[in-house]
Amino acid sequence: MKDNFKSGFVTIIGRPNVGKSTLMNHLIGQKIAITSNKPQTTRNRIQTVYTDMERGQIVFLDTPGIHQAKNKLGEYMVNVAERTLNEVDVVLWLVEPSTFIGAGEKHIADQLKKVKTPVVLVINKVDMVKREEVLTFIDAYRKIYDFAEIVPVSARSGENTDELVKVILQYLPYGPQFYDEDTVTDQPERQIVSELIREKALHCLNEEIPHGIAVSIDRMKARKKVMDIDATIICERDSHKGIIIGKQGSMLKKIGSTARFEIERLLDCKVNLQLWVKVKKDWRDSDFLIQNFGYKTRKNKLVRVATPKESLALDSLSMETVEWEIL
Repeated sequence: MKDNFKSGFVTIIGRPNVGKSTLMNHLIGQKIAITSNKPQTTRNRIQTVYTDMERGQIVFLDTPGIHQAKNKLGEYMVNVAERTLNEVDVVLWLVEPSTFIGAGEKHIADQLKKVKTPVVLVINKVDMVKREEVLTFIDAYRKIYDFAEIVPVSARSGENTDELVKVILQYLPYGPQFYDEDTVTDQPERQIVSELIREKALHCLNEEIPHGIAVSIDRMKARKKVMDIDATIICERDSHKGIIIGKQGSMLKKIGSTARFEIERLLDCKVNLQLWVKVKKDWRDSDFLIQNFGYKTRKNKLVRVATPKESLALDSLSMETVEWEIL
């Protein structure tokens, strides 16, 4: 390992639907986090890895959007995002190109003032505005926070993302390589598969169903050169179930076929995907169901997983990640 090799953890924060997952997927060159035009698409903290053997390794944490929570799932998501600020070496705050600083942006700025972590403002979607307007957006945000750097990018086209990587590496400490160069995520395949199905459901359903759906992988088993997957889409209302299934099962077939294409690209094999739909009324306000669908809660209290560096230490000892209750 070179003496000038850098490594560290970077969190991507911002309001819902500003392009956090799209940016992370582009930076690592592979789709890991799901994307949609609906808010609160990302629900868990997703860890991905960018490795340049000449310069360093960046471990990205894509967090749920910081928003006003309306149920226990929302509280969990906001808590994940805000607690991550103290666990990383650099914070990327993603915003849309605008001079309007709303209450949501001001809330995030207030949260950032409580931490000592360097904050890089990333103005996303600059391909959608005139170049001369970008300076006005920069000036507007400079008035609410003292940023270490400000970098305009387009996560969709990749414009200026190479410069963003250079900026991030400037603020990372010199250190060891945490993951081998082929690693791109710490997410289990089952979780990625469930999220891909949820993404396709969000896309296919458009505005017909609120984002209160979850996906549970019931079975995932390899058979010769085929992966058999049984999954259940969870919704909150009986009326939603009918819409998800569609006339003569047409909507469910559409969700399954689009999801199967993405899953086969991920697993590099043929996939036999069977989808089911179940109603779990008000599951987003149920501690038991939230935990059952992969979100960490305990005894009506939110919990956090170990910090990234603690998790790596535990992994090296072949131990499971522990949890602490938030007091």
